[in-house]
Amino acid sequence: MTLTGNWSYPTAIRFGAGRIAELSEACAQAGVSRPLLVTDRGLAKLPITQAALDILDAANLGRGLFAEVDPNPTEDNMVAGVEAYKAGGHDGVIAFGGGSGLDLGKLVAFMAGQTRPVWDFEDIGDWWTRADAEAIAPIIAVPTTAGTGAEVGRASVITNPATHVKKIIFHPKILPTVVICDPELTVGMPKSITAGTGLDAFAHCVEAFSSPHYHPMSQGIALEGMRLVKEYLPQAYADGSDIEARAQMMSAAMMGATAFQKGLGAIHAMSHPIGAVFNTHHGTTNAVCMPAVLAFNADSIRDRFDRVAAYLDIDGGFEGFVSFVQQFNDQMGIPRKLSDMGANPSRIDELAAMAIEDPSCAGNPVELTVENLKELFRNSM
Repeated sequence: MTLTGNWSYPTAIRFGAGRIAELSEACAQAGVSRPLLVTDRGLAKLPITQAALDILDAANLGRGLFAEVDPNPTEDNMVAGVEAYKAGGHDGVIAFGGGSGLDLGKLVAFMAGQTRPVWDFEDIGDWWTRADAEAIAPIIAVPTTAGTGAEVGRASVITNPATHVKKIIFHPKILPTVVICDPELTVGMPKSITAGTGLDAFAHCVEAFSSPHYHPMSQGIALEGMRLVKEYLPQAYADGSDIEARAQMMSAAMMGATAFQKGLGAIHAMSHPIGAVFNTHHGTTNAVCMPAVLAFNADSIRDRFDRVAAYLDIDGGFEGFVSFVQQFNDQMGIPRKLSDMGANPSRIDELAAMAIEDPSCAGNPVELTVENLKELFRNSM
């Protein structure tokens, strides 16, 4: 089977090895003639980024680059990016990189034409309708990791540097116009990032499948996404040059992000404040939190994960699935406890207070409270 294709779900996706060569065509498809490529500091120096800029330059699209992006992007990063966008006379954004570059790039395109502060567009009720939709610039997304799935998402996560709180900013037009998924761009990922991003995709699928909301399409996507991660993440982790495994993981990442339209839950409600306060890697944090959350949700999700276990060829039903998750984490070198990542147990009260405000809480199959979140943090520390 040839792992290449042109897809239109949930947006236009150019999938396959070597397709970064079509970057200038993607700009034309999105109606962009002077793009700003937004990525993180580390990635900006790597050959894959310079090659992308060369492709743009050869097509007379310039070499616009903004790379002042932190691992957990902040409002300060966004403001600087918007200033660079306006100063350069750009008319669209290429969001390039892992979750941080993709999220920040999408927000630069979103906020460049808005007059209200970004916090007015938090994912609460219909707050997204406050935005001037016509002022949102086109976005081309180019992921270089396989985890967040931000390339097919209608939202971005940003940290308030004053309060150290992560917020989800939502608008339907934050969904990129064109996505280029080229697994060759992920070949250079270190093992730790391969593991953390891959388990982020797995967490998205697990939480979407756990969510009590009705969305059977997402349910099916989440199930197959879990299978792809189970089968191909160990291969990508063992051999980073395995293009088939890298391609399948890029598919799984998009599937996880598409599936969680059905909802997220306690894993992400916990992970967001941990990442904001202690600056931990998001996907790795999700992986650490997952076993405790599965145990907490057990009575509500046992039957459906009995079926998942059978589909994934895992013996022992729900209990077998939970055991598999911990073994999978261990296999990928994931820490067992949040404290191993630098999280301080003395701040559990503060973390629980932040977590209960996270919109991910609404998708958890067991109602979350400050008290049971404190217990979840204790069990994960």
